[in-house]
Amino acid sequence: MEQIKNTLEAVIKNLQARQKKAAPENDPELLLKNNLSKKELAHLKFNYYKKGTLGIKVDSSSWLYYLSLQNEVLLDKLRSNLTGLKRIHFCLGDISKNNETSKRKR
Repeated sequence: MEQIKNTLEAVIKNLQARQKKAAPENDPELLLKNNLSKKELAHLKFNYYKKGTLGIKVDSSSWLYYLSLQNEVLLDKLRSNLTGLKRIHFCLGDISKNNETSKRKR
């Protein structure tokens, strides 16, 4: 019975450590949603966060240009919560929820 108790305590501690590691305040996707307007969010999609670079897909070249102009302001806002953030990389891409293209049946 004592072994079960020790095992459960170890599992709970492990889960708590994982939750602290993956804290929502360090979630780049959530930070984007909190720092951009609904209009801006409608034209972009979080792509990746790797090695200090935040990758964001944008649906059109005009929004790519606009967000590139806002890059430094957005970078400053996000750096307050993401300490390892070095740069933001915007690229054109599909931002739909379903990335697969739908094909019509003939």
